[in-house]
Amino acid sequence: MSSIQDIQNEIIEEFSILGDDKESTIYYIMELGSQLPEFPENERIDENIIKGCQSKVWLTTREVDGKILFFADSNTDITKGLISLLIRVLSERNPSEILNADLFFINRIGMGNIIGSQRSNGLAAMIKQMKLYALAYQAKQNA
Repeated sequence: MSSIQDIQNEIIEEFSILGDDKESTIYYIMELGSQLPEFPENERIDENIIKGCQSKVWLTTREVDGKILFFADSNTDITKGLISLLIRVLSERNPSEILNADLFFINRIGMGNIIGSQRSNGLAAMIKQMKLYALAYQAKQNA
């Protein structure tokens, strides 16, 4: 499996092909979201909603062999694409990798210019929630 850094560099490369074409970039983000696995209907509950997102974003996890797997969905295509990028980078990692991850790809692809301030706040909330899950798993592993 590629490192967190390698995956971020792949994402930067993919987005660089799109150049400054904001419309194509947004379409690509939405396309990435459409590739997320089906999210179970019974997991679409309030306790799985990420607080701080304007859209509804459901996030769940599972631990397999000390690695955290993330599963998510959203009621908007762009937000679903954003969470899919985070899952691509952070899923199947151990808690310390997630907690120590420097998510440099977000700035390098100019995400703030692409999605605006409301969605940027939501993106920060998604990252925070993923890191909180990692912290909880780490505490459980160290107990």
